Amino acid sequence: MAIELTKDSIDLGIIVADGAKALAFYRDTLGFEPEGDMPMPGGGTMHRLKCGTSTIKVIDPGRELAAKAAGGGIQGAYGYRYWTISVADLDGLTKKVADAGYKVAVPVTALRPGIRISIVEDPDGNWVEFLESK
Repeated sequence: MAIELTKDSIDLGIIVADGAKALAFYRDTLGFEPEGDMPMPGGGTMHRLKCGTSTIKVIDPGRELAAKAAGGGIQGAYGYRYWTISVADLDGLTKKVADAGYKVAVPVTALRPGIRISIVEDPDGNWVEFLESK
């Protein structure tokens, strides 16, 4: 039996080392719309940003944490390694991100006819895949 969804999208929480740098990437470079900020129990701030109908929760704990996620992209470790955003202008967006100084981990690549991707790194090294289908 499948779960009964009440929303057609997911919300994603990203714990970041530097809130200002993360907001410069997600809000200013990618253009995610601010939805509001709230204090987190135990300290820190959650910045809620809209990506379509999904909410991206950029969480700045406000202090140094005990551990950092392993880098290395898809082959770097087990667990959640990347997430995908479907976009209309893959070439333009990939160039915009690169021009803003962020690392393009996987350049624009055709996966199969009509499907192309690129993957970029946010300031914490998290991978964000852009997918264009035509």
